[in-house]
Amino acid sequence: MKFADVIVDISAEQLDRKFQYRIPTMLEQDIRPGVQVEAPFGKGNRTVAGYVIRVTDKPDYELEKIKYIQGISQKKQSLEGRLIELAAWIRESYGCTMLQALKTVLPVRQKTGRRTSRMIVLKLSKEEAAGILEEERRRSHTARVRLLERLIANGSEDYAVCLKELNLSASVVRALEKRGILFVEEESGDLPLLRGKEREIFFPELTEEQGRAADEIREEWRGENPRPVLLHGITGSGKTMVYMSLIAMMLEQGRQVILLVPEIALTYQNVQRFCEYFGKDVAIIHSRLSQGERAEQFGRAARGEARIMIGPRSALFAPFPSLGLIIVDEEQESSYHSEMTPRYHARETAVERGRLEGARVLFGSATPSMEARYRCETGEYREVRMSRRFGSQGLARVRITDMREELRRGNRSILGSDLRQGLTDCLARGEQAMLFLNRRGYAGFVSCRTCGYVVKCPHCDVSMTIHKHGRLVCHYCGYETAAVHNCPSCGSPYIGGFRAGTQQVEEMLSREFPKARVLRMDMDTTRHKNDHEKLLRAFGEGQADILVGTQMIVKGHDFPRVTLVGALAADLSLYTGDYRAAERTFQLLTQAVGRAGRADRPGMAVIQTYHPEHYAIQAAARQDDDIFYEEELGYRRLMGYPPVDNLLAIHASSADEIRLNTAVEYLKRYLFRAAGREKVQIIGPADEAVSKVKDMYRKVIYIKHKAYRTLISLKDKTERYVEINSGFRGIYIQYDFNA
Repeated sequence: MKFADVIVDISAEQLDRKFQYRIPTMLEQDIRPGVQVEAPFGKGNRTVAGYVIRVTDKPDYELEKIKYIQGISQKKQSLEGRLIELAAWIRESYGCTMLQALKTVLPVRQKTGRRTSRMIVLKLSKEEAAGILEEERRRSHTARVRLLERLIANGSEDYAVCLKELNLSASVVRALEKRGILFVEEESGDLPLLRGKEREIFFPELTEEQGRAADEIREEWRGENPRPVLLHGITGSGKTMVYMSLIAMMLEQGRQVILLVPEIALTYQNVQRFCEYFGKDVAIIHSRLSQGERAEQFGRAARGEARIMIGPRSALFAPFPSLGLIIVDEEQESSYHSEMTPRYHARETAVERGRLEGARVLFGSATPSMEARYRCETGEYREVRMSRRFGSQGLARVRITDMREELRRGNRSILGSDLRQGLTDCLARGEQAMLFLNRRGYAGFVSCRTCGYVVKCPHCDVSMTIHKHGRLVCHYCGYETAAVHNCPSCGSPYIGGFRAGTQQVEEMLSREFPKARVLRMDMDTTRHKNDHEKLLRAFGEGQADILVGTQMIVKGHDFPRVTLVGALAADLSLYTGDYRAAERTFQLLTQAVGRAGRADRPGMAVIQTYHPEHYAIQAAARQDDDIFYEEELGYRRLMGYPPVDNLLAIHASSADEIRLNTAVEYLKRYLFRAAGREKVQIIGPADEAVSKVKDMYRKVIYIKHKAYRTLISLKDKTERYVEINSGFRGIYIQYDFNA
């Protein structure tokens, strides 16, 4: 006999209230998570509709107390049903409770008021409005003149602010509105990007290469078994224009679109282009919206007021009833992998939602992830390439500065000679520069400034991390050794962690280039809402000569006057104790180099490194990801890392360190037994990279195997083992695949 857990009310308060029913034998083959069923409810046994969230063969109550499902709803599977089916897939694929998956996936109804603002928007072109303005001046309609002057200058204005500042009455606005000169619109939330157009569908004008790429993508999607497509285009090739063309196609077909971006603030320029192009069809969510604002944007999608949802990974669950296309821009970004339970990856989850909804899936990147490239190679995805920059501008010239040589010449500055000269020339020409400080793994690894030697784990081929107690630790296997004070390779005393930050770089630039205007963009200068946009807008408008920042400044921005990019300490991310270190370094440096020379001026980039011979540095300088992919894939194949093999990480944490250590040792022994004849490789338990957070101690066990299903099976067995053993009470377990 089988049983179904059913929820009957999808709301924030009732989501965790499930009711168990027996499944009639005749329906056993048809009932699965996401199916809408009809069942008796309450003392009067009134028939209610509900959604199945789990099927099990173990009853939670006495059999005589469990009622039978009456039947399957005859309605077409609803949006909620498809999202519940997606939640069940997340629960199975990533390891979490069904409740956690449901709260991630379902746009639960929130009791929040709609916060609206009224905007006055100019309906005519500025040239037409200027003619009306002259007419009103001749008639001495001074109030209308004041309003038209403001609208011609800004395009739109807040209704209340405009009436107060310009001393206008509502009748002035109504009079111009009746003549079709302006219109008043209500806008929900604090999203000024969305104000603008009436609903129209525009197809952008594409270059020959962009048109060819769009045609190849459409050709794939017209086939019987359309695959996800990877749009692999170099920086500046115009992937955004291809996205717009495909979005317009979907809107014309009456379908909706989800566009995922790593973070709205870091891709502000691109998001603004979508809003200007598609107007009120766009809804936006981002990390700095309140819960009420997020709920309102999801509500706009559900009500049909918006047909395009733009946002980070959570936008993937937008409640569109007729979803046609999911685009994952910059698919290589690590922010698409959730660090909270469930630890899902937006890339795989997008493919699954696309399958459930009959929607197409498009990934875009100048530096695709190893997983995406590998799946193109195996035929799971289709790859479409764009190899030319938009317009006639070529790629930036790249120089590699060996900082070991700089030290031998007596230069102990953060700036090498090439970059210093480049800045001098750039400022003299009145152009702009960007300095990118690669701070991933800040002071985490130990390297020699004389010869470039890095202390690595002898067992895992990843760098070791220096801890506060002065010892070096490998976070994959737990190997420890004493800290070194002289380089084991050359004997130099110049060995240790990198100690420079963006603030020190800013101060140094102010000393060496006192006339240069310097902007700094990092976590300290972008703490408040809209700080990212303000800084990027100021730099784009030429209010600064040099922009200094961390990786947030190299994410998809397009500044025509930037002709020089400097990558400081390029190798910091090479040795972060992570098997993806070379991949992330290559991606960051290639993205950084791609910011230079994007208009009609030639660009130059300088990569400063202590390891100029490293294949990631060399490939980034040549902007050749084919060379990098082949080299990196060989390493992954040799070491058994994704995407060739699969990796399951079991994260455990507890406030009781002794109890945690005992628990993970028992867990490791169980894993060996549960694996049976499967040749899995089990590594650890070891301390996490950060071994204690908020008084919680943290450990991790890694499991490698060729087959993903084998790791899923081990995860399922481990969940049951933890559930039935009281020794794991107070131990928090999370599962993470291929992180």
